[in-house]
Amino acid sequence: MESRTVTIREEPVELFKLLKMENLVCSGGEAKFVIAEGMVRVNEEVEVRKRRKIYGGDKVLFQDYCLKVVLE
Repeated sequence: MESRTVTIREEPVELFKLLKMENLVCSGGEAKFVIAEGMVRVNEEVEVRKRRKIYGGDKVLFQDYCLKVVLE
């Protein structure tokens, strides 16, 4: 699993925007789809809310990626 640190300037960031920002999906629509299908985990729990607010300290898991979010 590839681990990345994602630095955000302000919080919160919506989950689907984070996936798109990190180029893990091609579009916002695809991000919303994979979230709705239960393919994304936030802090070890399956997340199906597309607009889930992500804060510094959260960990997002998708496919072979682990995104560790930190506030700038």
